[in-house]
Amino acid sequence: MDQGIPGTVIFDGAQARKGYALNKMCYSFNSAANREEFQRDEEAYCAKYGLDPAQRSAIRNRNVTELIAAGGNVYYLAKFAGIFGLNVQDIGAQQTGMSKQAFQAKLNAAAFQ
Repeated sequence: MDQGIPGTVIFDGAQARKGYALNKMCYSFNSAANREEFQRDEEAYCAKYGLDPAQRSAIRNRNVTELIAAGGNVYYLAKFAGIFGLNVQDIGAQQTGMSKQAFQAKLNAAAFQ
């Protein structure tokens, strides 16, 4: 039975295995020293965690949709986004192809229905 939602990557066991290295790296960003190490040399930091080419490309592109497709879990990706001053609303806007302001307006409209 297909439980997929069109245009949505379901984070299941296969995605968890696919994204293990990426999510482990993002979890490491709980440490300020690790965030600094990443910012000094992103490629070396990605290599340290064994990211595959698709994951490295998504990191370089700062593209959350690509990161999710590469096995990223949004809770760990928020650690990555935080390095660049992005929050969950920035991530949601990127996922929906909207500006942050339009995404916030959509959230506000839904909250008041």
